[in-house]
Amino acid sequence: MAATLKDATAIVGIGQTAFAKRLPQSEKELACRAILAALADAGIDPSEVDAFSSYTMEETDEVEVAKAIGAGDVTFFSKIGYGGGGSCATVGHLAAAVATGQATVGVAWRSRKRGSGPRPWKNTAVQLPTPGQWTRPFGLLRPADEIGMLARRYMHEYGATRDHLFNVAMACRNRANENPAAMMYERPLTREMYMTSRMISDPLCLFDNCLETDGALACVIVSAERARDCRQRPVYVHSAAQGLPAQHHGMVNYWNDDPLSGPAWTAARHLWKQADFGPQDVDVAQIYDAFTPLIPLSLEGYGFCGRGEGAAFTEGGALEMGGRLPINTGGGGLSEAYVHGFNLINEGVKQLRGVSTAQVPDAATCLVTAGEGVPTSAILLRA
Repeated sequence: MAATLKDATAIVGIGQTAFAKRLPQSEKELACRAILAALADAGIDPSEVDAFSSYTMEETDEVEVAKAIGAGDVTFFSKIGYGGGGSCATVGHLAAAVATGQATVGVAWRSRKRGSGPRPWKNTAVQLPTPGQWTRPFGLLRPADEIGMLARRYMHEYGATRDHLFNVAMACRNRANENPAAMMYERPLTREMYMTSRMISDPLCLFDNCLETDGALACVIVSAERARDCRQRPVYVHSAAQGLPAQHHGMVNYWNDDPLSGPAWTAARHLWKQADFGPQDVDVAQIYDAFTPLIPLSLEGYGFCGRGEGAAFTEGGALEMGGRLPINTGGGGLSEAYVHGFNLINEGVKQLRGVSTAQVPDAATCLVTAGEGVPTSAILLRA
């Protein structure tokens, strides 16, 4: 029988800093605070950490983090590319390392000062990646422009409307209004506010775009056996997957034969193949939401509805508490904080511990996804 990662490891600690438009601490200090909070949550001494995983876009490297927190000898470390596409892969890499004996205590983290720091696309001295050479000189400068193009194609093909995108924005904002840690806590959104807000990149308005946030988050992964003795109720990593489709062009997939069949479809096939349950058994989902159109695209890719049905899926409060699939119960990147999707991982853990600020009753299974539109990753968590 082929070896799998199924329930072999668990997330036993989570930590985060405050989220704000501007925080005074450096990214390194924020990273270390989040990591130490996660280790304290798990009841594990920093000296026991022997594995790290983060993003290639992470400015704080594992050498500096290991020294600062007082880690011991480190026997595994990895970084995953493609921005928010790497979020869940950090957990997947550590789960594989721990399950195969390469390490015993793994820490995944992301620290970012995107609120007060520079916008990545402003650095014109950097050589453009090959796809960007065919798009950015012609005006598609920002991720919002690139996803705006995909969104318009989706609306043309399947009849989706701005009301469907509003359903996504509203569900995330409603959950943030219940979460004191969210940047949009006590800041309600109405349909009128949404429909009259300024366009950022047509058809995407202000509220279709994620927040700009300073902050950091981390989680701790150990073996299932050790997890039983940790301070918190373990949340098992049931399945993990990454996805890079054939002939893919990140974010600007327009000349692909099927631009709307993104990396989620590739990751999903592998994710569900290894799992003991399917989309119909997911109690709550944390779906990467840098932009509202990524939700209907991901709903389709991960099998919650058919092709072209993602927009209609959002109708009738389906994404709200008590709906068909409550999503992003901390507020997500649209309304809690945008830290390349890591808050979605921690929120998934909170749901399965039963401590979310918008708790789904008796939640036992959770899907967490990384960025759609770029090489991506996903995990299935089980209580």
